[in-house]
Amino acid sequence: MDIHYLREKIDEIDSTLLRAFIERMDVSADIAACKAEKGLPIYDPARERQKMSDIIARTPEKYAQYAAALYALLFELSRTHQESIVRPRSTLVEQIQKALETTQRVFPKNAPVACQGVEGAFSQLACEKLFTYPNIMFCNSFESVFSAIDAGLCRYGVLPLENSTAGSINKVYDLMMRHRFYIVRSVRLKVDHNLLAKKGASLSDIKEIYSHAQAISQCAAFLSTLPGVKVIECENTAKAAKLVAESDRTDIAALSSRYCAELYGLVCLKSAVQDQGNNYTRFICISKDLEIYPGADKTSLMLSVPHKPGSLYRVLSRFYALGINLNKLESRPIPDRDFEFMFYFDLDTPVYSDAFTQLIGELESSCDDFRYLGSYSEVV
Repeated sequence: MDIHYLREKIDEIDSTLLRAFIERMDVSADIAACKAEKGLPIYDPARERQKMSDIIARTPEKYAQYAAALYALLFELSRTHQESIVRPRSTLVEQIQKALETTQRVFPKNAPVACQGVEGAFSQLACEKLFTYPNIMFCNSFESVFSAIDAGLCRYGVLPLENSTAGSINKVYDLMMRHRFYIVRSVRLKVDHNLLAKKGASLSDIKEIYSHAQAISQCAAFLSTLPGVKVIECENTAKAAKLVAESDRTDIAALSSRYCAELYGLVCLKSAVQDQGNNYTRFICISKDLEIYPGADKTSLMLSVPHKPGSLYRVLSRFYALGINLNKLESRPIPDRDFEFMFYFDLDTPVYSDAFTQLIGELESSCDDFRYLGSYSEVV
């Protein structure tokens, strides 16, 4: 067979398909107008099931799976088009538009900022990468950072969200369900963990090592080379260094930063002991009020969906239909609900695009517990 002839046949078929697709979308728009006039919902699951069953029954078995995937996408595209026609203007979209108009044009150089830990914490280093002159209030826990924002004690809070080696920080994700806030910026910080001890100590003397759970996870390979050494979790890598500095013992050490070695007068017994040299932690900067600064090209969302087959797919297919890249998907169990989850999405989409506006309007009206967490840019 001649491949050029076959490709010409494909081109002819594609032209027919395209004409049919355009006609289908036009009729879909007419159906939307009818539904709006009669007060009917856009989504009709019984109709879609009947339609899909009929399509599969009329398709040869070897193509049935492909036909089902094609029509599932067509249904979603039709629904998206219909909703864009009949949906009233979203109050959330109006709120976002107002934030775009009222937020100052330049991200502030100084502000009161809440960080978890003590002097020398990685959250502090991330904060100093975001702000030139931050007024830092240190908190005992991640929850205290959220509480400081809720109470208006600080304008901003800085929290670690995920690490390139150890993964997501689940405690922060869980707290995100319980607090109202907006992400205004994010930053990636190169994280090197060092084994720090008091002057005069040697590696062979060490019996206990203190650090945060994430740092311990990120240094698992190195720690496995120290048989008999007890590894103890504490609230923060900087607090671990401070604990070692304030102790009289020379047989304990901390996994912490070189900054903490200088800050607390410790010596570095071994440097860069994390498993991966390319070890980064992503931090988010949160506020109580919605602020959207120029250049915002990332958006974070949080939502739950019914515990039914296809519920999450319908959300994901909207991203695909609108050409929006999904950068991260995280799920966390919802307390007091059996096998129900809250889903977190990070999207690569400019806040100024029509696709963004359409997506927000659709999700707000169709998802359970939908929350817009903000649009922002990331400092690298």
